[in-house]
Amino acid sequence: MNEFEWRRQMRELQQPHVPRRDLWPAIDAALDQAVADPPARATWRRMLAGAAVAASLLLVVGMAWHQWFTPTAPAESTGTTRQASWKPADPRLAGAAIELDAARLELQLAIEQAPDSAALQRLLRHTERQQAQLRQLADRAG
Repeated sequence: MNEFEWRRQMRELQQPHVPRRDLWPAIDAALDQAVADPPARATWRRMLAGAAVAASLLLVVGMAWHQWFTPTAPAESTGTTRQASWKPADPRLAGAAIELDAARLELQLAIEQAPDSAALQRLLRHTERQQAQLRQLADRAG
């Protein structure tokens, strides 16, 4: 095939073509059928999506419950202790206390995985200093 034949075929593609049969009645019937009787697969997908959302929510609630109501115990590998969560009475400080406590717990878990990490140890000491400063602020606000 040379370039002239290729260009001729391309020009033919620009011409309107009429389908051998009218497609609209079949499309209209398929849409009516889909609205009247939704496929079982779509219903299954909706049910699975709902179950996934419910399971995720249950997991998050369970983790939060465990986080707040489980007594703390010393960590075996590092010798650090997991302190009980501190909740200041001042609502302006409560959010910071929650964030710092979560950061400290995550750092302790990371240190259990990599006990020789100096960077993690520094971050943990820094977080604990921030918690102490926050407690002092709460005492002064008192």
